[in-house]
Amino acid sequence: MPGKLGLPEILLILAIALLIFGPSKLSDLGKGLGEGIRNFKSAVKDGEQPEKK
Repeated sequence: MPGKLGLPEILLILAIALLIFGPSKLSDLGKGLGEGIRNFKSAVKDGEQPEKK
């Protein structure tokens, strides 16, 4: 099916990213992405809770 990524395609993309950015830049990018997702989830969770007075 077109548009679906399997394991070989994901591994190929990761290998190309590793070659382009290098291991240190790739780890910094992953760390930044993880922090961004964590902050986003925290903001969404805080927004769902009703405000207490």
